[in-house]
Amino acid sequence: MTLAELSQDLVWAAATALTLALVAFAIDLTRLAGRVDVEQADARERTTDRAEVLASAGAPSASPYGPDATGTVAGAPAADAPEPSRKAGNIGISLTWLGTALLLVAIVTRGVAAGRTPWANMYEFTLVGTFVALAAFLVVSLKRDVRFLGSFVTGLSVLFLVLAQNAFFVVATGVQPALQSYWLVIHVGVAIVATGIFTVAFVTSVLQLLRDSRDSGNAFLGARGWRWLDSTPGPLQLEALSFRLNAVAFVLWTFTLIGGAIWAEHAWGRYWGWDPKEVWSFVVWIVYAAYLHARTTRGWSGRRAAYFVIVGYACVLFNFTGVNLLFNGKHSYSGLNPGD
Repeated sequence: MTLAELSQDLVWAAATALTLALVAFAIDLTRLAGRVDVEQADARERTTDRAEVLASAGAPSASPYGPDATGTVAGAPAADAPEPSRKAGNIGISLTWLGTALLLVAIVTRGVAAGRTPWANMYEFTLVGTFVALAAFLVVSLKRDVRFLGSFVTGLSVLFLVLAQNAFFVVATGVQPALQSYWLVIHVGVAIVATGIFTVAFVTSVLQLLRDSRDSGNAFLGARGWRWLDSTPGPLQLEALSFRLNAVAFVLWTFTLIGGAIWAEHAWGRYWGWDPKEVWSFVVWIVYAAYLHARTTRGWSGRRAAYFVIVGYACVLFNFTGVNLLFNGKHSYSGLNPGD
């Protein structure tokens, strides 16, 4: 078995581990949703019992959120209620670490097999971008409980890896002279990191929209199959997390544009040439700059901000796939056949 073949096998192994992590995270969300259902049922029962007691005593009915005769806050979960088991969520985190480690080894072996930095085409960009998204999720999980994001981050990661293996795969070879530069490591590497962080922020904003719709009384999202949304943080917390992630990714994307312009001057003798990849990279920057400006200075928050993030990530995906596949330009070597 060659190193290139080993790399492919490791990618499939990573996808398998992440699929199992997806299942574990889904089970964790289901159990949390069941816990929320029990708490809400208990709260309604305590409120009803209190109202009946007050009515039989001839006393005025108190607020369902006020303290009752025993000092318990009606409508709140009981203090002695057992915490739900998070074993499935912990297993999901462990499997995500395993899948991420396997993917890292796959990327390294791919680079060794090709004899260069392993992010010179769409296949490799997908592998490394997926790795960064997983790493960002795991790093954030060390500081706060974000297991509620696990199903979605691992699900997208499996989708990206399967797509890479079946649609974007190219044989590990050398690259064109224009790519034989230290700027390949800097410019493309930073772009990949930014894309990975944008991915996690996108997932967070989608959850924000779902949770906000659920809290607003959306009939469809109020169905039993969507009760797991009650176990996620509120829309404000999700929006704050998405904003922080996007702010970090935007700084990295800004450096991507600057580094790309410098590299273009070295390689082609001009900083900017309206190449399709250059144009769409700038479009991505404009969208996220508008999002950050609107949220920080214009008061754009809530659903409008989340929609902005989704539009921005759609531009990121088009810049990565559509531009490479649909347009010809100086960045065509970043597509499926970089050695041509």
